[in-house]
Amino acid sequence: MFKALDKNAVRVKKHYRIRNKISGTPERPRLCVYRSNKHIYAQIIDDVNGNTLVAASTLEAPLKGELATCCNKEAAKQVGKLIGEKALAKGIKSVVFDRGGYLYHGRVASLAEGAREAGLEF
Repeated sequence: MFKALDKNAVRVKKHYRIRNKISGTPERPRLCVYRSNKHIYAQIIDDVNGNTLVAASTLEAPLKGELATCCNKEAAKQVGKLIGEKALAKGIKSVVFDRGGYLYHGRVASLAEGAREAGLEF
């Protein structure tokens, strides 16, 4: 008899493997992505001090009104641009990208591309 595959548990294991290798510092914080079925969230985190420096998602007021749907690549790109603009306003120019155990394609790649277009360096 086969056991049902828990995709989120597999993703969390991948995320722990990734987190063993990368960490955010005050000079180069970590850009962490979380993707749900309806929304996408991004945070820039300083792991040394344990602070979230900047956060953005499809639930924020500037994006909520202008997006037709919250769960596509265009919405993810807008979130990437928004977090890039907020980071540059706080003086953050370079980040380490943490894909959160997700494959680097689709909405996750679009978010990264939007952040790069806003001026963040990975």
